[in-house]
Amino acid sequence: MAGICAAISAARHGAKTALIQDRPVLGGNASSEIRMHITGASRHGAANRKNLRETGIIEEILLENKHRNPEYSYALFDTLLWEKVYYQENLTLYLNTTVTSVKAENSKLISVYGIQMNTEKRIEFFSKQFIDCSGDGIVSELSGAEYMFGRESKLDFNEPNAVDESDTVTMGNTIQFRSLDAGHPVPFERPEWAYDFSKEKWAADMKWVEISSGYWWLELGGTKFNVVSDCEEIKEELLKVVYGVWDYIKNHSDKKEDAANYYLDWVGFLPSKRESRRVFGDYVLSENDILENKIFEDAISYGGWHIDTHRPEMFFAFVNNKPHLVDKTVMFEGIYTVPYRSIYSKDIENLYLGGRIISATHRAFASTRVMATCAVAAQAAGTAAALAVHKNKSPRELGEDIGELQQLLLRDGCYIPGYKNEDTKDKALLSHITASSEEKGFEAINVINGISRPVGDNSNMWQSAELSSPQSISLKWDNIQNIKKLYVTFDSDLSVEIMPSLSKWHRVKQSTNVPDTIVRDYKVKYILNGKIIETYENHRNHQRVNIIDKSVSCDEIKITVNKTHGCNTARILEIRAY
Repeated sequence: MAGICAAISAARHGAKTALIQDRPVLGGNASSEIRMHITGASRHGAANRKNLRETGIIEEILLENKHRNPEYSYALFDTLLWEKVYYQENLTLYLNTTVTSVKAENSKLISVYGIQMNTEKRIEFFSKQFIDCSGDGIVSELSGAEYMFGRESKLDFNEPNAVDESDTVTMGNTIQFRSLDAGHPVPFERPEWAYDFSKEKWAADMKWVEISSGYWWLELGGTKFNVVSDCEEIKEELLKVVYGVWDYIKNHSDKKEDAANYYLDWVGFLPSKRESRRVFGDYVLSENDILENKIFEDAISYGGWHIDTHRPEMFFAFVNNKPHLVDKTVMFEGIYTVPYRSIYSKDIENLYLGGRIISATHRAFASTRVMATCAVAAQAAGTAAALAVHKNKSPRELGEDIGELQQLLLRDGCYIPGYKNEDTKDKALLSHITASSEEKGFEAINVINGISRPVGDNSNMWQSAELSSPQSISLKWDNIQNIKKLYVTFDSDLSVEIMPSLSKWHRVKQSTNVPDTIVRDYKVKYILNGKIIETYENHRNHQRVNIIDKSVSCDEIKITVNKTHGCNTARILEIRAY
């Protein structure tokens, strides 16, 4: 998901972009090959974690999927991701293409070489800027960028919960599965090669599990198995575990009657990786930064997932009841920011970093590694890379323009804690705001206060009276304005889940529809001297951010909300005019 968001963002900002993917489908750990749900700062909507869901391109994708794929089909999700990339202007997609080597001179990448397996083509990609979102950091490793692998000691970064001595221990890999109810009994015979857990005492602890989907704790790798070089061996071990666990559920557990009609519909053959290389940037994000909820001067995104460490070789450690070797999982309040200096290599002057390989310690990585957090930081990397191309600057040099980058990200719907819209080109900031009605604490003026989401006790939105009749909000200027683009940000209820998931537990917590707070039917009127000179209507909206490309000279813009997806009030968080 990081690579997708980085590539789309770079292309939208005018850079000719190639997305090189070594698999036949997009999405990485969220694809149909692995099927992990996309988590982030909200921690699945946990108590007191309100309004923290990630926005920007990742939300745009998930809202589109929610609208078109209400039954969580991973085949449809694969196709939607492909469509989003393939039909993006300035973006060319190369699937089934594995990067095998790079050309670098004087600490600068010149090109990367790829082999497209199904066409037998050998392709060399030349570029001014590169973004490594490969998960294992293959481009970084091949280019000679310095990276971290394993756990740093307490002394390395003065982290309170780090291990006493550094090592090469990492979190492991997992294989998921899905089972379906056939409506009649379906027998299952354990393959000879699968593990036999029929007499294991640990299996009694499985009473809480879902029959219908796989479990994160089917996890191996990190000590005996290297999660990169031993990936195939880990897969073979995990297949033995999965089929052994399924045999136990079907034939030996106290759930066997409940499971009688279930059959294995899908078992993954591509292990889901949690951790491998992390590349050194000019700044290494640490556990201290996270626990302090640090707001950096060069912040470009945010995170809030807990410091979620795992036992290496989790499944066998569980089975054998061995004390875990991993450091402490820590829950913390609030959210933190990711600095720009952590999303580019300190060694390779034109290499950005996206996804789980950004510059962070093992402890900090345990929070930054989840896909939604990876996605928003990678969108920043894509935007920065395009800006670096246009300005002919290296990533490090572009740090001089951090304010411009931050404002671009905010305009594109991203959230950076501690920062607000101060774009001098935004004509809405100079307008007079009125509305047909407004609720206390949800005044119309909020749409130009610079913050496009609820934060704490501040709604930062306009909310009308009940929609028994259409409700309107207007922007008026003292002089005629030439408006070419209008940005309208609706409330998408950032406290609810919108992700696809194998897990029934996650699916039952969310509606099959898009959030009901999103405005569905609205009209925009462009007015000059009291006369309507142009209109725009949208009767089927399901997105949070709407961008209306219409060049009009006017002195007033009036937005009328007719219908939402279920909410009984009109809600708008931000209006921008350019």
